[in-house]
Amino acid sequence: MTAVPAGELAMLALAITAGGVVTGLLAGLFGIGGGAVLVPVLFEIFRLVGVPDDVRFQLCIGTSLAVIVPTAWRSYRSHRIVGAAMQDVVRLWTVPVVLGVVAGSALALVAPSALFKIVFGCTAGLTACKMLFLGNRFVIAPTLPGRWAMRAVAAVIGLLSALMGVGGGAMATMMLTFYGTPIHAAVATSAGLGVPIAVTGTIGYMLAGIPHMGELPPLSIGYVSLVGFVLMAPVSTWTARFGAVVAHRLSRRTLEIAFGLFLLMTATRILISAMG
Repeated sequence: MTAVPAGELAMLALAITAGGVVTGLLAGLFGIGGGAVLVPVLFEIFRLVGVPDDVRFQLCIGTSLAVIVPTAWRSYRSHRIVGAAMQDVVRLWTVPVVLGVVAGSALALVAPSALFKIVFGCTAGLTACKMLFLGNRFVIAPTLPGRWAMRAVAAVIGLLSALMGVGGGAMATMMLTFYGTPIHAAVATSAGLGVPIAVTGTIGYMLAGIPHMGELPPLSIGYVSLVGFVLMAPVSTWTARFGAVVAHRLSRRTLEIAFGLFLLMTATRILISAMG
């Protein structure tokens, strides 16, 4: 890999830091891990420093999941302080979501990148439409389904999260609000789900990338860049608490609209890139 001039390195570090600020705020505000921001930012950064295309997207996903670990934990703790998270749901979902992430990490090694983008774009778009146009007026049932149905949903969320390099917050929030969960409780509970997803996914991508170490940038452990993690994780973790504070000061409908607009913009961007 060619050396990068000091000025370009400084610009890359600034971009990573700015991405960390946005990621943390989004994690706290919407209960997401920030992968929708992290993956495209990291993709451009790794392109500029010469990471080969055949391993670049996997490196983005693995690094994104690593950064999400402390961000999701800080966000979840912030929401727990105000008692918004549903601890019984988090405990019920942990094991099946981990199994889904393991399966997704393996599948991500052979699936084309366009598939990840299409699945994520469609999922985010569906969630955005629900938040913007239906709010909590469309409810499948007033209470959550049975324990086995909840476990099945968690496994699917884990699978898709590993394929897309996200913390699963958007999907979990949509599912919970479909069953009458208030938006603040759904966001807080989704933040807790991001922790086991990110930890399991990070370990999986570290192991999966070991055979490709010769193609990866220095200071990488498998498909996880320690440089990206060290620069972005502290900033995003620190700013997550501010997003959580803002979330609990907004009205339910305001938070729904903000969440929906964010997801709609993200879905549009991802789907356009998949067609390119």
